[in-house]
Amino acid sequence: MSKSTFVYVSYIKTTQEKLWSALTEDAEFMKQYWFGVHCQSQWQAGSPWKMVSSDGASIIASGEIAEAEAPKRLVIRWEDQQKPEFKAEGVSLCVFEIEPFNDAIKLTITHSIECEASKLIEGVSGGWPKIISNLKSLLEAGSAIIGKPYLPEKQS
Repeated sequence: MSKSTFVYVSYIKTTQEKLWSALTEDAEFMKQYWFGVHCQSQWQAGSPWKMVSSDGASIIASGEIAEAEAPKRLVIRWEDQQKPEFKAEGVSLCVFEIEPFNDAIKLTITHSIECEASKLIEGVSGGWPKIISNLKSLLEAGSAIIGKPYLPEKQS
């Protein structure tokens, strides 16, 4: 079976520890860059993981922490819980690699699934750049830059 993969790389002026905290530990901070959504877990290998909607009423995705090596690497087994076409594809793997790069931190997200032409990977390929752009702006300048993730983009 073929695999679908999306890779996103960003360079953020922060520390590994602050980036790890923003990705895992601080739900209120997470809501600022992830459009109200936050994730819950113990952030240790084998612990359950879930992504919770902004109103707290529904679970968007769930799974398990496959690896957690703070503040360097996080691997999540991720299964969508809201869109039937995504859920039908099964479990994806989302890998966060956090490493120093000159005076910044390089964040590499690799989201993959054992499914050719995956609709889930197509969906996250539009979401991750917005989420991580917000995270970068929030860590570097103190505010997110994209308020609503699904507005049509302005044409120049």
